[in-house]
Amino acid sequence: MSELKPRHPDSDWTDPDDDSDLEVDQLADEIVSSADVDDDDLARRKMERNRRRRKRHSRKRRRLTLAVLPTVLTLGNGVCGLAAIAIAVSTDTLAWDLETKLYAAGLLIFGGMLFDALDGSAARLTGQASRFGAELDSLCDAVTFGVAPAVIVWRISDALPQRLTWAIGVLFAICVLLRLARFNVETPEDDDHEGFEGLPSPAAAGTLAAFAIAIPDVKFYATSDEYHAWIGSMSAWTLEASHFFIPVLAAVLAFLMVSRFRYPHVFAQLLRGRRTPNQIGQALFAVVGVVLLHWVALPLMLCYFSFGSPLRSLFGKDRRVGTTPSTDSGEHPAAHR
Repeated sequence: MSELKPRHPDSDWTDPDDDSDLEVDQLADEIVSSADVDDDDLARRKMERNRRRRKRHSRKRRRLTLAVLPTVLTLGNGVCGLAAIAIAVSTDTLAWDLETKLYAAGLLIFGGMLFDALDGSAARLTGQASRFGAELDSLCDAVTFGVAPAVIVWRISDALPQRLTWAIGVLFAICVLLRLARFNVETPEDDDHEGFEGLPSPAAAGTLAAFAIAIPDVKFYATSDEYHAWIGSMSAWTLEASHFFIPVLAAVLAFLMVSRFRYPHVFAQLLRGRRTPNQIGQALFAVVGVVLLHWVALPLMLCYFSFGSPLRSLFGKDRRVGTTPSTDSGEHPAAHR
């Protein structure tokens, strides 16, 4: 699964009781082949051996069937990433303006984040944490949280030299790969997943996607007569500045992903019902921001998450974010099987 949930990379599709069953089968075969066993006892032992084998095979089939749900959810993450890339790079084949295409690509990245969060829960509920799911999740995370945001960076800005913009997009994707690999290697199976070292790749990708989603609203504020002139002027300036700001933001987020700054595991804390008064206040503030600013509130909230922990660490405040942090998309989760 992804960085957002625990996974067990060393687990397998087979049942943990299989080894003991095989030992019993081997012992039964030795007894069956023994010349000292009478016919009735031989028949009884053969029936017992066959019963154990049928039970083991049935258990394997049941586990493979249940594994379909978390696997489909993980693939949904990958499909969202591929769709985001296809829409962002489409030209005349899709009769939308560039802002609408990037808006749709940003929404699809958030759809991938949702699948990335759900597949780990599904894996745990069905007992399907496995190395297969962990590896599949990392591959899908690399597409949705690495390549898709890089394409948005390439398409969203034409103010900087193209080579520089491409280099920043490549840097972002590479840092996502490094983070996912580091997370897979350094995170122990018994990690409490209360926090992370380094910005999670889904959060980094979501921050860039949030700006793509908010741009149509900012453009509306800049051109609409419903708001004060200063709002229109500020919105117009924001649109111009975004062509420079978003590529720079992508470079900074790339650094934060491979850094050792500690970030809380918000999703896990919410699932476990752990909410401090400070978190409740932040949630209320976020709700008010969404009501007042609509989509524009989304990049502000994600920037707060992305930069809050480094700033607190650098200024010596609240050095411990969460409890024991894990060392890293989205992306072992689903262990996101």
